[in-house]
Amino acid sequence: MGTVALAGCTSNNQASSSQAVQAQPETRMFTDSLGREVELPANIERICPSGHTAQQVLLTMAPDKMVGLSQPLSDDQLAIFGEKFKDYPVFGAVLGAKDDLNREAVAAADPQVIIDTGEVKKDTQESLDALQEQLGIPVVFVEAYLEDYGAAYETLGELLGMEERGNELSEYCTCVYDEVKSTMDTIPESERVNMAYLLGENGLNAIAKTSFQAQVIDMVANNVVVVDDVSGKGNGNEISLEQIAVWNPELIIFQKGSIYDTVGSDPAWSGIAAIANNNFYEVPNNPWCWMNNPPTVNQLMGMQWLPRLLYPDKFNNSIEDVTKAYYKTMYNKDLTDAELSEILQGALPR
Repeated sequence: MGTVALAGCTSNNQASSSQAVQAQPETRMFTDSLGREVELPANIERICPSGHTAQQVLLTMAPDKMVGLSQPLSDDQLAIFGEKFKDYPVFGAVLGAKDDLNREAVAAADPQVIIDTGEVKKDTQESLDALQEQLGIPVVFVEAYLEDYGAAYETLGELLGMEERGNELSEYCTCVYDEVKSTMDTIPESERVNMAYLLGENGLNAIAKTSFQAQVIDMVANNVVVVDDVSGKGNGNEISLEQIAVWNPELIIFQKGSIYDTVGSDPAWSGIAAIANNNFYEVPNNPWCWMNNPPTVNQLMGMQWLPRLLYPDKFNNSIEDVTKAYYKTMYNKDLTDAELSEILQGALPR
């Protein structure tokens, strides 16, 4: 079989060689999600993330093309993406809460393009244009939202010459979103679970309704955290226990590192319905928090986990099933039963 395939390939090449060979263009123009026309190399093999959101996305799409990271990977993340990333340079991030991008280190790594992904902010174009001018390296923005990660991966496939991988991830993202949305369309607002997503050392930070960080919760539940000044930051809004008691959520999810392990025995929380009824859970945090921090393609797992936690009878596949499929599709990782159990500890319906 191998000899036949090789012969056929050789034959095609010989036929081509008898024709005049045209020189391939060295560059091409690419229009990013902001409408910016960016001149890029025709073939891209070295890419750099602009920050933490882009790092997550690129690790699913083209890890072998990355020349560095925006932040180091944890041991759990290295177990998924490979020990080689332990020695990669760490550049920092150009956008977000602070600009700590080490421009000299980026230039030394010699990427052919810097890629930014996520939501469009009022200063996104200005910031990326400035970075491109400072470094003399093309900078491309790829818009990526919960409802349309499929389009983002199609764009990345075109950008990187990886159409097959881009289409694979696009189809997966679109299928996941459509399944959850169609299921939620059958559940009236009045029948959705009243819940809160709490975090912080004392559990007194909350992800507020309508915030960019709350996209998954707002899609599948009634987020009781309604505040006047909604924070879009990953640590949410500071609140009081008295306010939580007023909202009295029937279910609470706690971010990793909060008070999940101790809240059940804390008398101060005993009057909250979710705690009194043992209806509280911990958001999985492998390889990143499934709900947010930062809100990007990790939310595809949260979008599958949370509604199956809230409405298990509405789905014909389990949390375990979709978790294995997500890791295989997005990270090319086959989870063992032991790994799956560890990831889902504290996150399954009781």
